[in-house]
Amino acid sequence: MQAQMLAPAAVLVLWSLVMLIWTAATRLPAMARLGTNIKTAAPGGRGQNLDGVLPDSVQWKSHNYAHLMEQPTIFYPTVVIIALMGPNEGTIAFAWAYVALRIIHSVWQATVNTIPVRFTLFLLSTACLILLAVHAAELTLFAKGVAA
Repeated sequence: MQAQMLAPAAVLVLWSLVMLIWTAATRLPAMARLGTNIKTAAPGGRGQNLDGVLPDSVQWKSHNYAHLMEQPTIFYPTVVIIALMGPNEGTIAFAWAYVALRIIHSVWQATVNTIPVRFTLFLLSTACLILLAVHAAELTLFAKGVAA
């Protein structure tokens, strides 16, 4: 059952790479249209510097990619802890729900990006993560045979 618990994390890693490619595929042509490219960019420039320069709809992909580098960093070790300690069908379902909601959140933010829907998706995925984190803590704190 360990593999079933780790599979959602692997899928989220792949999805993060899809968002990275989508970011580059939209950002680089938009920069070229402005006469800017990575070779002539100012030293030390960051993606955030392009806010207000590139169209918002281009930047949304980048913003989402950044989001995928934030909260999911809590998801990954949580999934590993549960996989090591013994997942059950419920934790696997919540891990898949988290990943599905993050992917839907990504597509929404990258295309439509209305805040009420995006925030609802974020809250739902966060609820899944909280449940997983609490379960991981329970599994480790109350493990049999472990000295307190």
